[in-house]
Amino acid sequence: MTYCVAIKVNEGLICLSDTRTNAGLDNISRFKKMFTWTVPGERAITLMTAGNLAITQAVMSLLQENIDKPENGLETLYSAPSMFRVAEIVGDAMRIVQDRYGPGLAARGEASDSTIICAGQRAGGPLRLFLVYSAGNFIEATDDSPFFQIGEHKYGKPILDRVITPEVPLADATTAALLSMDSTLRSNLSVGMPLDISVLRKDTYAFETEERIGTDNGRFQALSQRWSDALREAFVTIPQVIG
Repeated sequence: MTYCVAIKVNEGLICLSDTRTNAGLDNISRFKKMFTWTVPGERAITLMTAGNLAITQAVMSLLQENIDKPENGLETLYSAPSMFRVAEIVGDAMRIVQDRYGPGLAARGEASDSTIICAGQRAGGPLRLFLVYSAGNFIEATDDSPFFQIGEHKYGKPILDRVITPEVPLADATTAALLSMDSTLRSNLSVGMPLDISVLRKDTYAFETEERIGTDNGRFQALSQRWSDALREAFVTIPQVIG
């Protein structure tokens, strides 16, 4: 399975994904699910994928192929005039791939369902965060719903619901994303490390953070341990409701 989370706050965007795919108890692999594109000073874009791996890989390959060998007049992630248009281009690529492979998968009883988180900012426009569906349509994050999750989202959602608002500082929102992932890692074996993270501060058009977090990352291990200790301490100090 997969867990990807993207958070939009006033100060910036945080995207975080795992790398585990699970096609059965004895068929576990690692695949990158986060992809980034940057034109320094002009735009920075992150895409994260979940669902049928063959579908999402084909979508990413098509988007990159169009950048590498653009046809006359074809808009790409690098030439789109707005993040809304970027989301449309991602949706168009999803629709092309689904139309090509979806019917064959369905005929064999296989699901082609896939989702893509699209986040970023282009110079002259605001930070924007979209969730693209299998049909190529999409929705946008708002102040009322400032984060999106795809994949195994239920374990990591409670902390986001309690903590995340647009006013939360970027550093705190990053911590919340990491703790959301930590909760998912502890509760679902189909989500696994290493993790990929990108952090984009508003109006910089370059990633402040773009790195892979491995099992030997001391900062993540310390964060996980401190969160566990804090939860235990809070639990033992809560007054009994019954009895």
